This record gives sequence, C-alpha cells and structure tokens, in this order.
Amino acid sequence: MGKMTPKKQKTRQMMLDAASQSFRSNGYTGIGVDGIAKAAGVTSGAFYAHFGSKNKAFNAVLDVGLDEVIEAIPKIQQEAGSQWVRAFAEYYLGQAHRDDLACGCAMATLSPEVVRADSEVHLVYEKKMKKIAELVSEGLEGESIEERLSRAWAMLGVLIGGLTIARAVKTQSAAEEIASSICSAAINVSGKIKSVAEIKD
Repeated sequence: MGKMTPKKQKTRQMMLDAASQSFRSNGYTGIGVDGIAKAAGVTSGAFYAHFGSKNKAFNAVLDVGLDEVIEAIPKIQQEAGSQWVRAFAEYYLGQAHRDDLACGCAMATLSPEVVRADSEVHLVYEKKMKKIAELVSEGLEGESIEERLSRAWAMLGVLIGGLTIARAVKTQSAAEEIASSICSAAINVSGKIKSVAEIKD
C-alpha cells in the first residue's frame, strides 16, 4: 500500500477517533460500522476502504488506546516523582475520568471486549499490558524485578476493577466512596515508590 496523502491520513484519524469513542462507550457489539462511519462523518464504504472490517478497526483502537497508557505512565512518574502512584490513582478514579467513557482509559473500557475477541487480539493485548506493567514496576522499589512486577500487576488490577465498579453504581456518593477506597488500596499495594532520580537511573 502506498503512502497515504495528508487528506487520507486526516480521514483515517477521524474514523479511528470515532471508532475509539464508539467502542469505549458502547462496547464492540453495541455499535456497527454504519454508526462509526456516521460519527466520523464518512460513508461506510470509506470505513471499509481504510480498515477492511469492524474487527480490524477494533484492533487499531486497542493498539492506540494501550499505547496512550504506555506513553502516559513515564510522564506522570517524572512529573509526580515519589507521589506518582497517588497522582495516577487519583486521576484514574476521579469523577472526570469516571464519567468519560468515550475518552477514558482503554484498559478499563476495552479489556472486557478483548475477552471475547480472537487469539490474535489476545496476543496484542498481552504484549501491551506486559509493557504497561513493566513501566509501572520501574517506578516501584523492590528486592527483585519479580516482586516489583507482582505489585505492578496488583496495582493495575485494583485500579481497573475499581474504576469499573465506581462507574457501575448509580449514585455519586457511592462512586466517591468506592473511588476513595480503591485509591487507598492501589497506593498500599504498590508499596514503596522510587523518587524521580531513581526512576531516571
């Protein structure tokens, strides 16, 4: 395939953004190609020309969504230093992020969809999530890589599961109570945190 023109690149990005928001808001089965194309302001034919299928569009959305997390973690580690886990947890469980399904974290919104996907998607997801866990572990203190990774997985599991529960309850007061508890649990399970200088080393 030849190099896309700037116009085609812009069109593809519009469709990718629309697909990302649609899958995160509605789930894979909750939105069709026609709906995604309409949200992007293009025809269904244009969608198929760029992605080939709804499944391939989901794969692209998953890839980009998890890359956003991969890019964000080192930034927050550098900006918040030894308080980075608290800063990340408070953002992740904050009301703005809880209420924003369409643009929220792909780990929470797309993981349930991956469960029902094919093995190729599972492999992509596994590779990206391992990278995310490794980045988290690099900001934690510990006697061994295995120990840090174990706490990284635990922290991620607490945050992703906690966000899902906080989003599912009806009242804001319940959501806040859950978010506060989960934030504390994520901080506790992460253990000792490296300083900015230690993370750089």
